[in-house]
Amino acid sequence: MFSLNVVPTSSSVPFIKPNHHHSLINASPTLKKSNLFNLKNHIHCHRTTSRLHEPCFKSSKLSRTPTSQIPDSIAKLSSFNRFLSHPFEFSPKSNHQIVKAAASGDANPEGEREIAANPIDPKSKKLKLALVFGLWYFQNIVFNIYNKKALNIFPFPWLLASFQLFVGSIWMLVLWSLKLQPCPKISKPFIIALLGPALFHTIGHISACVSFSKVAVSFTHVIKSAEPVFSVIFSSVLGDRYPIQVWLSILPIVLGCSLAAVTEVSFNVQGLWGALISNVGFVLRNIYSKRSLQNFKEVDGLNLYGWITILSLFYLFPVAVFVEGKQWIPGYYKAIETIGKPITFYIWVLVSGVFYHLYNQSSYQALDEISPLTFSVGNTMKRVVVIVSSVIVFRNPVRLLNGVGSAIAILGTFLYSQATAKKKAKKIEGEKEE
Repeated sequence: MFSLNVVPTSSSVPFIKPNHHHSLINASPTLKKSNLFNLKNHIHCHRTTSRLHEPCFKSSKLSRTPTSQIPDSIAKLSSFNRFLSHPFEFSPKSNHQIVKAAASGDANPEGEREIAANPIDPKSKKLKLALVFGLWYFQNIVFNIYNKKALNIFPFPWLLASFQLFVGSIWMLVLWSLKLQPCPKISKPFIIALLGPALFHTIGHISACVSFSKVAVSFTHVIKSAEPVFSVIFSSVLGDRYPIQVWLSILPIVLGCSLAAVTEVSFNVQGLWGALISNVGFVLRNIYSKRSLQNFKEVDGLNLYGWITILSLFYLFPVAVFVEGKQWIPGYYKAIETIGKPITFYIWVLVSGVFYHLYNQSSYQALDEISPLTFSVGNTMKRVVVIVSSVIVFRNPVRLLNGVGSAIAILGTFLYSQATAKKKAKKIEGEKEE
């Protein structure tokens, strides 16, 4: 067995205690490897070895040994022992910092983990946010395509919207039951705080579904690109202030959306009002959801949206039964007769439900990192991709003025994002000065 000779072959080493009561501690000439970890039994021995420089040992008082050298000795012996156990293991982090922190009294049971943790890389954070936005856009495209396909043969948006909330509720319950996602603690203040965002989410969701059932997907999203306008208005009512550049930037959005609406081939009043009401609902949902995250910081975006989905289902389904419940069975048979294969209809409805939850899940993860206004801008830019993809898939006719109006609205969103970015930068500088 390998042994480490920390003292020569003398039978004993005298130690003088601070209270001057002398006692002898018999130090073995060889210490076993495992005993090096026993700091409690050999702390005096470590203190002695840190002071030995001569072959012949002399008794030394503990009061003469600086306490600052104690952790240095422990760290050296621990590192040497670790080298003996794993001679080819090289760690970039040294335990010397950990022991030094412990000696100063600043460490905790998680001290080693805190020191070893790397700070968050801003580039990694941006990459993660870009990935979330990419998934958000892709999932929204898939949802819009299959949602419109289902509505074309089964024009009952209240039932389809309720089913999409049902799929999201089941999804979250499965994640919580399998512990794939930590379930937040439910409290009365938490539920009360979510009643408002859940109601606004319900309004925004059903209004958008009604609009999708009446007009083309591209037209609905052009109107919904005016969401920053509603975001600025409602945020101002709630106390936020915006410079003149922000207010000027929303004018092109209003102009572009108006021009696109006038020249839309599939124009429908119910489709227009549905998209406008959806803007109001989702803007208020985003604002109050952000406030809910601040009040309940232990709840992340995914859990927050999960509970909003469950509450929204309780809001929407009873109203859906009242509005169009009598038409569901006849409409179902008509849809099956139209499509020919029932499995195809089932797949369309199921895919629309799954991807509706997924794209909202991604949007709430993005909302954890950004403000409601920036979220609205990202949401508007997402609509550009959705509009183009829907035109390609469904081959909707687009007039020249309709395209020009859409382009003007997108330009307005760009100017808006620039203005809000400057506002945010000034706010950060003001906080630093304070």
